[in-house]
Amino acid sequence: MQLSLHADYALRVLIYAGSQAGKNVTTTQISDAYGISQNHLVRVVNTLGKAGYLKVTQGRFGGLCLAKDPAEIRLGQVVRAAEPSMKLVECFDKETNTCPIIGVCSLKAHLRHALEAFLDDLDRHTLADLLANGGDRRLANILVHIGA
Repeated sequence: MQLSLHADYALRVLIYAGSQAGKNVTTTQISDAYGISQNHLVRVVNTLGKAGYLKVTQGRFGGLCLAKDPAEIRLGQVVRAAEPSMKLVECFDKETNTCPIIGVCSLKAHLRHALEAFLDDLDRHTLADLLANGGDRRLANILVHIGA
């Protein structure tokens, strides 16, 4: 399984915002730190804002910050918000499925179970776990220097 860039970037944006100890940050800062297209980041930030993970302020002095305590942000939930379809294989989508063995194949059930196990495991971890033990300070220092 591979996450889309949208989900990958969503996790990175939350890590960046979480490492900044409640300060407003900009998409330009995040873009510079990670080497990610700012246009793509705007879409990611929009997704995270709509899902309630980020507080986004528009305008010249705008920016973004976490809208929740990092301990409330479950990684599996973030992935679900950023990957709404989670179609591992063609047969996961009844509308577009053309697989001729769908009626007798048991692969779909196994893949669905594996996907649920993957997301359940991520749900056991929070953004706070990623930032724990001084990780937030180390990340902040690295990200600021990378983006400089």
